[in-house]
Amino acid sequence: MHDFKYKKNRLYCESVDIEDIARKVSTPFYLYSYNTLLDHYKKLVSAFGPVKPLICYSMKANSNLALLRALVKAGSGLDIVSGGELYKALQAGCDPKKIVYASVGKTEAEIRQAVAKQILFFNVESFSELRVINKVASDLGVIASVALRINPDVEPKTHHYITTGKLTNKFGIDFKTAYNILQARGSFSHLKFNGLHMHIGSQIIQSTPYIQAIKKIIEFIKRVKIEGVTIEYLNIGGGLGIIYNEEKPQTAKEFASKILPLLKSTGLKIILEPGRFIVGNAGILVTKVLYLKKTPLKNFVIVDAGMNDLIRPSLYCAYHEILPLKQASGKREGLVKYDVVGPICESGDFLAKERKLPRIEEGEFLAVMSAGAYGFSMASNYNCRLKPAEVMVKGNQFYIIRKRDSYLDLARKDKIPEFLK
Repeated sequence: MHDFKYKKNRLYCESVDIEDIARKVSTPFYLYSYNTLLDHYKKLVSAFGPVKPLICYSMKANSNLALLRALVKAGSGLDIVSGGELYKALQAGCDPKKIVYASVGKTEAEIRQAVAKQILFFNVESFSELRVINKVASDLGVIASVALRINPDVEPKTHHYITTGKLTNKFGIDFKTAYNILQARGSFSHLKFNGLHMHIGSQIIQSTPYIQAIKKIIEFIKRVKIEGVTIEYLNIGGGLGIIYNEEKPQTAKEFASKILPLLKSTGLKIILEPGRFIVGNAGILVTKVLYLKKTPLKNFVIVDAGMNDLIRPSLYCAYHEILPLKQASGKREGLVKYDVVGPICESGDFLAKERKLPRIEEGEFLAVMSAGAYGFSMASNYNCRLKPAEVMVKGNQFYIIRKRDSYLDLARKDKIPEFLK
């Protein structure tokens, strides 16, 4: 499901030799395949064709403007969670009527910006948030559209850090509270309640949790419909998993076949919010081997990318396949068990542990696969490291879509007060 493949023992992105990019751009850098990105989006469009969904790509996965623009041009809407993401969504040319706004902690200023732009709707997380949106809409003299984010209390069977649909999580509204809100909807004079939303977690590889959640919401819709509540949209969120290691996630077509009957039965307009499924396998992180270090217990490969560039292994113990840009020649046959670690001053700074890899040499380049989602978007300047460049390949051409940080960027916003001068 991606366009990173070996040709004559050299790893290519589409029709470009990745090592050629590495020597011209320098490492570390993120590399994205335009074709893979669009292919995954189109797979979802096709799989869910019978209900003609609005697919709102989840910007939190990766918010590079070039990626956003490519998806928007293909017809995608955007799922945002902050004022900054709203700004970038509009910069990418997204129609505000294709923007949905989640987040458990929207500020009044962020809400005001989104109401003024007349986005499709807010995915609302609490009574308190409703009151603020209503106040802002009243101040601006408009009607704002909202969807209630339901917490269906289902177990998505994913890492507990990225579970969002259990009642122990901070996200969403339980069914009883949602019912009470809809009963009191007349008290929100500047709000239009026109949807229900759910998002149960990320990197979910089974359809069962979705089926359970959707069935619960359908029963809720039936209940409130009897009492005169009109629901126009059902937003089933995102969270579809991808292959990192030995996962066996569903294809878009397999997933759709299992939930389409439920979605069709609602008669509602359907929204999906995929992020990782679209961009995860469309990107890799390219890094250079600086040193090999052997201790009595370990073989370390020290590379120039660290947890500041890709935090997922440190944060979630996430697995990312690691491939050399040049496949091993005869002289390097056989596998060696390595810890692949970065330059950061933390013992938690690693990209892989106890990983069997072809014998590695100093100075060669490695590709950290499936790094398109929650890679650069979670990167930092920890240890005053420079955030990496981002590059996109389309066919036989590559384009720098974000320049590498400079040292000037590290100090640009710092200010020394007069008394220290």
